[in-house]
Amino acid sequence: MGKLYVGNLPFETSDEDLKAHFEQVAPVSSAKVIMDRETGRSRGFGFVEMDESDDAMDRLNGGDMKGRPLTVNIAREKERREPSGGRERSYR
Repeated sequence: MGKLYVGNLPFETSDEDLKAHFEQVAPVSSAKVIMDRETGRSRGFGFVEMDESDDAMDRLNGGDMKGRPLTVNIAREKERREPSGGRERSYR
């Protein structure tokens, strides 16, 4: 099973829209559009998990979804960041 990053999504895209678009290629295990916590609006990207991720990437990267060319890549693991409150500071 592979996980794909999908960028340049139309802002009105729902999880169901994203899933349906990728199911044109193969069955999808999950599809999630990432939403902004503060505004509740789409951030314009999402993730899709499916068995035939390489085929989907080849066929859908650059393809049109509601007038926008999609960017489809293999998803990378999120980098871990240090908590912002725990840094030591030096005062002079």
